[in-house]
Amino acid sequence: MPSTKAAGQKTPIENSPIAGRVVSAEPQDEDFSLETSLRPRRLDEYIGQDRVKELLQIEIVAAKQRDEPLDHLLLYGPPGLGKTTLANIVASEMGVSIKGTSGPAIERAGDMVAILTQLKRYDVLFIDEIHRLPRIVEEVLYSAMEDFSVSWVVEKGLKARNVNLTVQPFTLVGATTRYGALSGPLRHRFGSIHRLDYYDEAAMHSIVQRSARILEIETSPDGAHEVARRSRGTPRIANRLLKRVRDYAQVRADGVISDEVAREALGGLRVDSLGLDDIDRQVLKAIIEKFGGGPVGLDTVAASISEESETIEDVYEPFLLQLGFLDRTPRGRTATPRAYEHLGITLPENKGGTSQRSMF
Repeated sequence: MPSTKAAGQKTPIENSPIAGRVVSAEPQDEDFSLETSLRPRRLDEYIGQDRVKELLQIEIVAAKQRDEPLDHLLLYGPPGLGKTTLANIVASEMGVSIKGTSGPAIERAGDMVAILTQLKRYDVLFIDEIHRLPRIVEEVLYSAMEDFSVSWVVEKGLKARNVNLTVQPFTLVGATTRYGALSGPLRHRFGSIHRLDYYDEAAMHSIVQRSARILEIETSPDGAHEVARRSRGTPRIANRLLKRVRDYAQVRADGVISDEVAREALGGLRVDSLGLDDIDRQVLKAIIEKFGGGPVGLDTVAASISEESETIEDVYEPFLLQLGFLDRTPRGRTATPRAYEHLGITLPENKGGTSQRSMF
């Protein structure tokens, strides 16, 4: 039988430099039970991503009116933004079951065939990290997505033969953080493709308030705002920070998350007003203090802070680039004036600044 996971679960990063990092958008062990209890069940409960919600609502209503399965759906974007949640909502809105797995968990074509043949009419098959499907498994999906049939070769040599099976009409919902890594043939078979973007501060505030109500945490509007603005526009991080601030409020305060309590708790976690943690600041300070603000090569930055180049590029840099604190140039990485200002470091005159110190 194939190795699969329950719908909505992702494999946490283990033995990794970002394991346990409180502002990491990647799933961690502590997130599973928390996300299950906080996950919205219907589209009208889902906060943010308004354009995606509107389009999905139209597609779902149309499919139900025609008594057809929903078009195969691809969701992509940074981790922690709600791709798994939307997959579960799609199944709920369609009134069908969902079976979840992930690309790395399906190693053989037979595994995929076993999953597909277990699906009932119009069920949703959710594949997380779909870009990591082995090519031989991916090829089984082609005919399943187009014709609701599967064909694969069993045995080898002279005993090799084709086996063909019909499967029930279903909807494939794929999720990926690396849209460009998805093969063209698979990508073109999705009828609906949506990108999830980082949430704005207003949406994050609403998410924190909703989570606080469900968890029965007493939170002031300012306290919720303080958690929201340090959450990097990512609901998974917001819920994790809310849980840590709740613990602090319970032990050190009166159990109520005020703005002062939130600032103290998040300050203790070394998460600053924009959601940067120690390692984010370490990357920026290495470029500014050791290499004059850049440009400096990625490998050099990595060696200077004893970190892997790939980890810096894939994990730490995206948020710094989003904030405009870092530039990638042909000559290397460069810290921007905004990074100097945020860190309270004087911007050298040859970098376009003045001799006055910018205060954080």
